[in-house]
Amino acid sequence: MVKYQDETLDRTFAALSDPTRRALLARLGAQESLSVSELAQPFAMSLPAIMKHLDVLMDAGLVAREKTGRTVACRLTARPMEQAMNWLNRYAQFWSDNLDRLAAFVEEDPWQLNRQPNLQPTPALPRVQASPSRGASAPGRKKSTPRGPSRKT
Repeated sequence: MVKYQDETLDRTFAALSDPTRRALLARLGAQESLSVSELAQPFAMSLPAIMKHLDVLMDAGLVAREKTGRTVACRLTARPMEQAMNWLNRYAQFWSDNLDRLAAFVEEDPWQLNRQPNLQPTPALPRVQASPSRGASAPGRKKSTPRGPSRKT
């Protein structure tokens, strides 16, 4: 059964929705552990703003913090992202299967499907000339309004 109310998954996707938070995660993915000031260094925002982003990531379980003396180090935790990937993979499999069926259908020879053995082609129907449109048959109809007065300066 599919769970529609999964708070962990909601928090994970909400945390990943922000480009700054994704950049923070990418930096943590490249190195095992970084201090908050090292993480904040390349960003053009204040340290409190970075701390708020880290709080969101920590609430989602994507980042773990360790305090050693006055230094707070952050490291990436992958468990919530694994759950998000599992959720996305279900839908990727669904779309992959459907697109494979569509490709197979498109690649089928349409003449093979429509051709039935021992059937004679149907004779062409006689062509009937179409009647003129109502707009062309109405006599004395104005096509447009006359031009207004022109300005001379």
